[in-house]
Amino acid sequence: MTFSESIRTCLREKYATFSGRAPRSEYWWFQLFYLLIVLGLVLLMALTGGLSGAFDQNGELAPGAAASLGIFGIIFLIVMLGMILPLISVTVRRFHDYNLSGWWYLGGIIAGLIPFVGFLASIAILVITILKGTDGPNNFGPDPLGSSDADVFN
Repeated sequence: MTFSESIRTCLREKYATFSGRAPRSEYWWFQLFYLLIVLGLVLLMALTGGLSGAFDQNGELAPGAAASLGIFGIIFLIVMLGMILPLISVTVRRFHDYNLSGWWYLGGIIAGLIPFVGFLASIAILVITILKGTDGPNNFGPDPLGSSDADVFN
């Protein structure tokens, strides 16, 4: 799966689809896209002075800082809210590719609320998203890479 196919799949075809499987390429290309969007918006806010009013001379957050972020802060918020569902759904589908229920991902998110346990859960989520998925069909659907071990002579 290419970069553009991953974006199209995650934002159009499977925006909030929590069933099926996602190959590593779909997951990681979409994570890169998300990172580039976040970096671009933060850079745009910084270059236009959107962040300058948020801090006082001591570098501390000034009172009313949220209001000073202006239009770019609102755009950033809207984009981030719009990206929550595809980010969660592609991660759940990635878990499915490894033959794990998406509820394990929710458990990892909840574990993130506990300081050291959250760190370990983050590492576990990272490892699961890096590892190769199950070959052939599993409990969550056919292999997204299309490889199948068909029995020809049955």
